[in-house]
Amino acid sequence: MQKWNEINLYSNTRGINRFRGLVETFKALNADGLKLPEISNLENWVENSEELSNPALKKEIEKKEDNEDLKLALEWSQQLNIEISRLKKDISKVFSGVKASLEKMKKKADLAVVSSANTEALMDEWQSYGLDNYVKIILGQESGSKSENIKKLKAKGYAEDKILMIGDALGDFRAAEENKVLFYPILAGQEEKSWQLLYEEASDKFFSGTYRGKYESELIAEFKSVLN
Repeated sequence: MQKWNEINLYSNTRGINRFRGLVETFKALNADGLKLPEISNLENWVENSEELSNPALKKEIEKKEDNEDLKLALEWSQQLNIEISRLKKDISKVFSGVKASLEKMKKKADLAVVSSANTEALMDEWQSYGLDNYVKIILGQESGSKSENIKKLKAKGYAEDKILMIGDALGDFRAAEENKVLFYPILAGQEEKSWQLLYEEASDKFFSGTYRGKYESELIAEFKSVLN
């Protein structure tokens, strides 16, 4: 569990797709000398698949006869969805500033969720916490990568300087960078401070067209220093 948390929450791989996270956890544990089951099929699929999701993994399993590691990964992922749905949803766990920021930005912008998480789990969480009403669309791992989904949204006619990706992982930043859109970082361990800054200052700079440049660069530099 410690290695899993380190890879998924407390390092520069924070926010990684769950299947990539599983492979990286196996690698880390193997490096520590633990003898674990062979997962070469899973590693190959994670490295080469265009979509890392339960439906995509099911299709991969159907293609291969020797697929025990793939089957186990699917069972694990399906059980993970069940466990997430069973979690008691406590509205007090939503970081202070999240709802206020979403409500403020919704008045002037179309909000979308772009995530590497499972769509079923995303829908459950956003609906349970009463946040889904603030967004136009929720795009999870089944819809493609974060970068691909931002590209699709850009194709709707939004200019690059009119798109702000809000994220807490380097993968979020890279997705924004690849699409040449703006990025606002949520700092790990400083989430409430980050959301408050978005509400009080950063969102205003975004809407006024003064976000890109020195202001954004300084925020990104701090963001990278926290994850490294």
